[in-house]
Amino acid sequence: MTFDVCDDSNAPTGLGSASLGRGGEALRRFVVLDLTRVRSGPTAVRQLADWGARVIKIEAPEAVDGGGGFGGARHGADFQNLHRGKRSLCINLKKPEGIELVKRLVTTADVLVENFRPDVKDRLGINYDDLKILNPRLVYASISGFGQSGPYAMRPGFDQVAQGMGGLMSVTGLPGQGPVRAGIPVADLSAGLFCAIGILVALLERETSGKGQWVTASLLEAQIAMMDFQAARWLIEKIVPGQAGNDHPTMSPMGVYPTANGHINIASAGDTMWRSLCKVVGLVDQIENPDFIDDVARTRNRAKLREVLTEALSRQPSEVWIAKLNEVGVPCGPIYDVEQVFSDPQVNHVGIAQTVSSAMLGDIQVVGQAVHLSRTPSALRSAAPERGEHSDEILSELGLVQSEIEELKLAGVVQ
Repeated sequence: MTFDVCDDSNAPTGLGSASLGRGGEALRRFVVLDLTRVRSGPTAVRQLADWGARVIKIEAPEAVDGGGGFGGARHGADFQNLHRGKRSLCINLKKPEGIELVKRLVTTADVLVENFRPDVKDRLGINYDDLKILNPRLVYASISGFGQSGPYAMRPGFDQVAQGMGGLMSVTGLPGQGPVRAGIPVADLSAGLFCAIGILVALLERETSGKGQWVTASLLEAQIAMMDFQAARWLIEKIVPGQAGNDHPTMSPMGVYPTANGHINIASAGDTMWRSLCKVVGLVDQIENPDFIDDVARTRNRAKLREVLTEALSRQPSEVWIAKLNEVGVPCGPIYDVEQVFSDPQVNHVGIAQTVSSAMLGDIQVVGQAVHLSRTPSALRSAAPERGEHSDEILSELGLVQSEIEELKLAGVVQ
């Protein structure tokens, strides 16, 4: 059964109703079929699961894919962080009976998310045009490497390739160092987030039209969008930005500076902050220096300014400067490793590390949502499922009796 998004009075029944639990109920009325793998697709689905959507993770039986490939070990940190809050149904999509099961699931689903190479869904007979006939209200979401059409559409997509083609690697790293990848999968993550936004917009629009639609995102487009002001500098001013290391490309002093015992980030923008910075670090005589008189001059003479600031900041440890500069309104902070991140009192206060319980691993912590709703907050209800953990349960909800389920198992259609 599907539920009209305008009607809050309907208690969820049918697919996924048994899994509803505490918290995270903003999207509880929606059933999501998750055919995604690796990172970009699971990132999109994770946004829906954390807000209560009833997600059915459709994955291949172990005999078909062997449990290997990209995405990491099921009980590893990466997999657990990406796939929390889902139920697992194993279906062999290489068998016609498996495809028919997917189509039966589609008739009662609200959303389907996939990140196959664009031609795979056509070959399987489960593309948007195929499935909207079965369920005109279906929101069908696809993530690809380069788009659903065009000269690169059939190329395999990978985050680092998108980082390179989208321009990120050309502006990351020290000047003259050569291209450098970002330390996180920016293209994968942003493609997933953009896709999730598109899904939510499509569900919202469905309130008035009563119809679903096809939502598409790609790693390449997401990476270009994340270039933001650097991309705009080229589009509007025809400036090709280069590597600026730890310095901001267009403002100074804004970057990483050494202290008596380490390094700190200082983000001083504008003349007011410049004056405050000089007073705190003992450079009052530099406030009216023509070389540093405004943002343009300070950026033009960045190297000279760095020398002056480095000498001044070397007189005190990082914690002293962080306290003094923040007190006068100059943004300044430490540079943490990941262990230090999760030891910080503010990080502990906001509670972004959240605990889920796994039957195999016990209580583990994963990364929670970075946005908060006052009345319907997100909730991490369960750890990532075991492969096929909920197959019998979901197939029973679909209307199959146990003897039919056993026949499908013997035929290698489900696990």
